[in-house]
Amino acid sequence: MTTRASRPLPRPSWKLLGGLYPFVAAAVAINLFLLFLMLQAVGVTAMTPFKAVLWAIPLGLPATWVSARWVQSLIAEAERKPS
Repeated sequence: MTTRASRPLPRPSWKLLGGLYPFVAAAVAINLFLLFLMLQAVGVTAMTPFKAVLWAIPLGLPATWVSARWVQSLIAEAERKPS
C-alpha cells in the first residue's frame, strides 16, 4: 500500500484556483464576521461585514490554495486505477 507522501500531488491549476477563490473568500468573510460576533462576549468589538470582506480578500488566498490542494487530491483519488 502506498502512502500519500510517496505520490506528490501536482500543483492545482490556475483554472481551479480561480474558480474556487470567490467561494473560499466568501466563506472566509462569513467566518470572520461570525467569529467577531462571538468575540463580543469577551469584550472585543464587532467587525462590520465590509471589514470582513476586506480582510477576506488577502486571507482567502492561502485558504484557496489549501482547498484547491484538497480538491486536487480528491481528483487524483478518483482517477486512480483500482488495484
